[in-house]
Amino acid sequence: MTRSSKIRWIFSGLLAATPLTHAANTLIYCSEGSPAGFDPAQYNALTDFNASAETVFNRLTQFTRGGTELVPGLAEKWNVTPDGLSHTFYLRKGVKFQTTDYFTPSREFNADDVLFTFERMLDKNHAFRKAYPTEFPYFADMGMNENIAKLEKLDANTVKFTLKKIDAAFAQNMALSFASIQSAEYAGMLLKEGRPQQINQQPVGTGPFIFKRYQKDAQIRFTANKDYWNRADGPKVDNLVFAISVDPSVRFQKLKAGECHITAYPRPADLSAMKADAKLQVKTQPGFNLGYLAYNVKHPPLDQLPVRQALDMAINRQAILDAVYQGAGQAATNPMPPTQWSYNKSLQDAPHDPEKAKALLKKAGFPEGFDISLWAMPVQRPYNPNPKLMAEMIQADWAKIGVKAKVQSIEWGEYLRRAKKGEHDTMLIGWTGDNGDPDNWLGILFGCDAVNGTNYSKWCHTPYEELIQKGKATTDMAERTRLYMKAQEIFKQQLPVTTIAHSTVNIPMRKEVQDYKVSPFGLMSFYGVSLR
Repeated sequence: MTRSSKIRWIFSGLLAATPLTHAANTLIYCSEGSPAGFDPAQYNALTDFNASAETVFNRLTQFTRGGTELVPGLAEKWNVTPDGLSHTFYLRKGVKFQTTDYFTPSREFNADDVLFTFERMLDKNHAFRKAYPTEFPYFADMGMNENIAKLEKLDANTVKFTLKKIDAAFAQNMALSFASIQSAEYAGMLLKEGRPQQINQQPVGTGPFIFKRYQKDAQIRFTANKDYWNRADGPKVDNLVFAISVDPSVRFQKLKAGECHITAYPRPADLSAMKADAKLQVKTQPGFNLGYLAYNVKHPPLDQLPVRQALDMAINRQAILDAVYQGAGQAATNPMPPTQWSYNKSLQDAPHDPEKAKALLKKAGFPEGFDISLWAMPVQRPYNPNPKLMAEMIQADWAKIGVKAKVQSIEWGEYLRRAKKGEHDTMLIGWTGDNGDPDNWLGILFGCDAVNGTNYSKWCHTPYEELIQKGKATTDMAERTRLYMKAQEIFKQQLPVTTIAHSTVNIPMRKEVQDYKVSPFGLMSFYGVSLR
């Protein structure tokens, strides 16, 4: 269990079992799991980001609600020098940090907060980081810890980032959850009081909702931030509650009973009943996501390409699509969805061929097969509605070629932590795009910088790496497209993963929910949402 398992606030006033339509302007979201913590920089999972970055915090830039257009956030404007190496952000004035039961700010948001947020991630000897040792996987997986050469405070409302090499998506990356701006004043108070770890347990930000209480595996409570700077997209309800239910059937029953207004990740089998219920509505859009099976190439015999090819062609993808996704997904061939620019349409999967797979294993020196571990996620994700069933189907497919897979499933936070350490042989995992840039797939998931983070294949291949680094270092979209299309060809040849599916995103909710926007990035955002 992660350190956040120590977070325990038992509190009175749990939700009554009466329909929530009777509650006073309280929006309740039936979420799929407990967050690992409330400091977005420490994590890279949507469960964590939904409970922190999308509620408590803001970033320098942001995407339009329900869209992909980059717009000002805590920075009202920014510019880039002609050489593409210096990015200057002009900060919004008059923004207030939240007043909570545990912190009262004495000043407004300024450049010191931006410096604290990023210097803590950049400097391993930073005083706060030494007092509260943490890692920042997303920041490191993108190579930002190596690429930011200098961070300067030009004045109280202006900061400048100087890079070592061009990062074509730098402004977009500033809108990602890990870049949520912390209060330097709050951090200073915690450091002085010897409680720096509280930054991950009792968050303070500038966002639309103020954190109140958390009971692990039960619920999280927030109240509206009445001083929120963005009046147009501010909170439209007085209270927000995350009611945590791992079982999707339980979430559906709560939704029907009026015990929550919105639910996460429904079972495909329940969608027809949801759509037929006059009290419910289901918002649907193509998923900007990828579900896949990662091969840990550091573990023999998965370091051999013929072995990976055999395992890949032994999997009956169509059977998985039919049984797991039930019409709510499409086969994935590439390491990114078809709606991502630079998608290479020429790539194809190897056909399902168990006999050829057996021949490949025999040629590789495994005529009788071998034993292997197959990790299955313990919870539904946007890209995988039934990890247990998918794992069992892959297990059965591999058994036909003599490969005996032991299916393992552990708590979600532990699953990710141990996977980053490389303890798995193979694992089911996936990704939902964050910023609309190809590097968010090709670099974050399969680049060398991410080998100790979200690159769960531990695959670092020089010809591929050179292409994606060149693509990241130019702003010429035609050239970037050419480089990324070639990188996808190499990826498909080397098979660090078996791509499975792009799932359709379905968000069920009650009819009284107004103006909810489905995020193309898979986030659950409740600012701007009201109840009638």
